[in-house]
Amino acid sequence: MTDSPKTDINRIKVVLVEQKRTAKWLAEQLHKDQTTVSKWCTNSVQPGLETLLQIARILDVDVRTLINQSKKD
Repeated sequence: MTDSPKTDINRIKVVLVEQKRTAKWLAEQLHKDQTTVSKWCTNSVQPGLETLLQIARILDVDVRTLINQSKKD
């Protein structure tokens, strides 16, 4: 059995880079541990929906910007 390549679910790291922000900064804004935010940024763990909405508000983006499309056009 072969493992299929891991698909990134969220784009938190991409949006942080676009805004010249860091995971440490986001962790401070959310009052979360930096390790937790780092795991979100590497897609090894996903934030809950409420947290994702909070991240969208902090970064001033539509929440859909933080999630990769499930279907390509």
